[in-house]
Amino acid sequence: MNELDCTVCQTLIQGYLDKELDPPTTTKVAGHLAECAACAHVHDQAKLLVTGVKQSALYYRAPASLAASVFPAESPKPGFIERWRSWFAPAFSVATLALAVMLFVATPGSEQPLMDEAVSSHVRSLMGEHLNDVVSSDRHTVKPWFTGKLDFSPPVFDYKEQGFPLLGGRLDYLQHQTTAALSYGRNKHIINVFILPTTEADKPAQSESIRGFNVVSWQQGHMRYVLVSDVEKSELEVLGQLLKNGA
Repeated sequence: MNELDCTVCQTLIQGYLDKELDPPTTTKVAGHLAECAACAHVHDQAKLLVTGVKQSALYYRAPASLAASVFPAESPKPGFIERWRSWFAPAFSVATLALAVMLFVATPGSEQPLMDEAVSSHVRSLMGEHLNDVVSSDRHTVKPWFTGKLDFSPPVFDYKEQGFPLLGGRLDYLQHQTTAALSYGRNKHIINVFILPTTEADKPAQSESIRGFNVVSWQQGHMRYVLVSDVEKSELEVLGQLLKNGA
């Protein structure tokens, strides 16, 4: 029997289409799609969307200034270059526009890529046995573990008395940088707290739902926090407020 449930499978479909999953995960997704009509339908719709964008994208001729910079006047073979430009410029323009449309659809806001990455990392942490590199409810054990592994010091707190026991921590990778990931428990649910440095100004907390998971994020003290879990949004916001007050 396939290990994946529908929520996890649908979270991984885009990576499956883009051939970004590792071989074991690819096999699991393919197996689930073969057994589940609902997920197979989601897969087919996603595939049709990508194909449709590529086929229906409008064509815009490259500006003369761009063409001049790519094909300088001193070129030794102007005839050949002109033919090359007439053949390939349309295809280049269509591909560029299709990519822009796909990115617009996939990333409606500047923060969306980070949130999507965090949700995917949360799912991966639940699939295997890599939820934590250091397993401990003692903040004085978890926090020093990060020393020397990161170029910043993530705040670590245990909120067992408030119903959010610290389970441990691990290294993750978001937005092209090594990230601290803390895990907390909540009534048999897992909450991942991702912490990474930022040069941007503080931003208030915001809540959203991405692919069936609740996400709470904010920026404070040159740190960016992203909480991901399937617990109720109100519960995730409570932990977020605890972390904001502790930091």
